[in-house]
Amino acid sequence: MHPNASTPLRRSLTFGDRCLGALDSGLRTVFAFPHVARPSPATGMARPLLKAAEAGEAGALMRVNHVGEICAQALYQSQALFSRTDEQRRHFEQAAEEELDHLAWTAARVAELGTHTSHLAPLWWAGAFACGSLAGLAGDRWSLGFVVETERQVEAHLASHLDRLPEADAPSRAIVDQMKREEAAHADAALAAGALPLPAPIRRLMRAAAKVMTTVAHRV
Repeated sequence: MHPNASTPLRRSLTFGDRCLGALDSGLRTVFAFPHVARPSPATGMARPLLKAAEAGEAGALMRVNHVGEICAQALYQSQALFSRTDEQRRHFEQAAEEELDHLAWTAARVAELGTHTSHLAPLWWAGAFACGSLAGLAGDRWSLGFVVETERQVEAHLASHLDRLPEADAPSRAIVDQMKREEAAHADAALAAGALPLPAPIRRLMRAAAKVMTTVAHRV
């Protein structure tokens, strides 16, 4: 008997297998509560007494942030799907895994604030998956450049939320601050991996699309 005969052979995943895996991840992103690897930065904090208007604004902002994390999952999943190398694929898959904590933290905080996550979550995921697929098809270095630009815009967006969140809402502020620092780290990692800077028209288009998403998600 061959010395390795008792060891099951592992079949390499085909593109079709990875497509099914991305679809499964998308369904879990949109419809299931994600597994949390790390406790929320808000763990152990006293629940603040917020006025109705403050709670409403904080809930809307955290709903927007939750949508951003749904989009992040779709982007990383699609970019991993179309990566040219296993190393690049693992880079995106690892980033998606890290962002799952953000998805869980924001979902939990939205619920604590007594509001709902976006009713358009499947649409946000599908749109972001399409964008990430285009970036992936353009090539790995362009795909990394897309990550850099996305994360820089998200970092600025989170900084604006720190200005808008009620001062008394320490739990939401702690979550947003932690997310902001980790988004910056993802951008730095993509730069170090060889990202190419995106052309200015694409950056402007991305900002316009993000503006539409944040405006709609704030309400719906």
